[in-house]
Amino acid sequence: MPAKTTPELAARLAGWALTYQAEPLDRALANRSLRDTLSVAAAARGHREVPLFAMLGPAGRLAALAHLIDYDDLHVPTTTHISAVCVAAALATGGGADAYLAGAGVMARLGTMLGWRHYHAGWHATCTAGAPGAAVTAAVALGLDAPAIRVAIALAIPSAGGVNRAFGTSGKALQVGFAVDAGVRAARLAGAGASADGGALGQWLALVGGAEADPPDTPAIPGGLAVKAYPCCYALQRPIAATLEALNGERPPPADVQGVIVRAPLVTVRPLIHDRPGTGLEGKFSLQYGVAAAILDGIPGLASFTDAAVRRPDAQQIIDRVRLETTPGGEDLLAGATEIELLLAGGERYATRLETPPGAPAKPLGDADLARKARDCAGPHDASEIIAADWDGARTLVDQWFEN
Repeated sequence: MPAKTTPELAARLAGWALTYQAEPLDRALANRSLRDTLSVAAAARGHREVPLFAMLGPAGRLAALAHLIDYDDLHVPTTTHISAVCVAAALATGGGADAYLAGAGVMARLGTMLGWRHYHAGWHATCTAGAPGAAVTAAVALGLDAPAIRVAIALAIPSAGGVNRAFGTSGKALQVGFAVDAGVRAARLAGAGASADGGALGQWLALVGGAEADPPDTPAIPGGLAVKAYPCCYALQRPIAATLEALNGERPPPADVQGVIVRAPLVTVRPLIHDRPGTGLEGKFSLQYGVAAAILDGIPGLASFTDAAVRRPDAQQIIDRVRLETTPGGEDLLAGATEIELLLAGGERYATRLETPPGAPAKPLGDADLARKARDCAGPHDASEIIAADWDGARTLVDQWFEN
């Protein structure tokens, strides 16, 4: 009797995506992700980078818009922005919650196999895991069978690239758009009868430093998704929250801030690559500016991450006084804890230690917080449409955005 062989990874993921039965909690997560993604995309519509997105396809355009201001949700275990990818791919191909969950589940599973070593090597996992994730989302939305989904995954592999040196530039949102457009194109090609070797996925995984594993059956998105409370990189969420907690409502004059010490595991601050930011986009990836914004603005909002806000003399003064002390260990952006110590001219000292920021899967934002975020992002009128939107309504709303 011949020995049993394990089906190739692409076939296993395709089978899982096609047969997974969503639980009520999965559907609630999918619908929350839809509305949060629409909110942050709405907030980005007037950004100076947006005209560039006209060169992308419909799916890539929405993905880039949703990712542009770094306010979109995050799968913390894999540092992937799942919803910017999978909501965009689903809406562009007529899909709903089931298509979203299928693609998001595959993206999370591939991101886990890539691991943090992949990120540390310089890859942008939202793009590398995102291209096949978008392909699966689109393939399920288009009604493809498991063999065709397997082909779609393989056809997305040549476009599964992106680097984290793009952070703080136009390239970060654009490369997410590239990956999503490629995934949708791969699914359409598979549906049209294109052939591909599913073994491409396993070969690619090895080439980019991943380790193939047996994917779990449930839940749809292992580890859940973190929703951002502040419009910047997820690595800044905890330092900002810790600064606010330490100050407890106080707003010290900038000239009185003599020094700020931030202590955190190195892995949790690796994405914060701009020590001296000069633009709003760079400020979203700056530990020093994130702390300064929390001191100056209280809860940082969209206005905190404009070019003018980052270049404020008061902000630049505080940036010069922020010192980072890192420790080894940990596997993701919520490893360990962040400690903040602020020293003022009069000798006052504010300090705290924070493990879980608001919006983390273990500390989710409530409905009121999500509605407030939608209003801040989209304004009262559009926010009411976003909060009430289902997948068909969302598709209509996005079409109107791109027509105007």
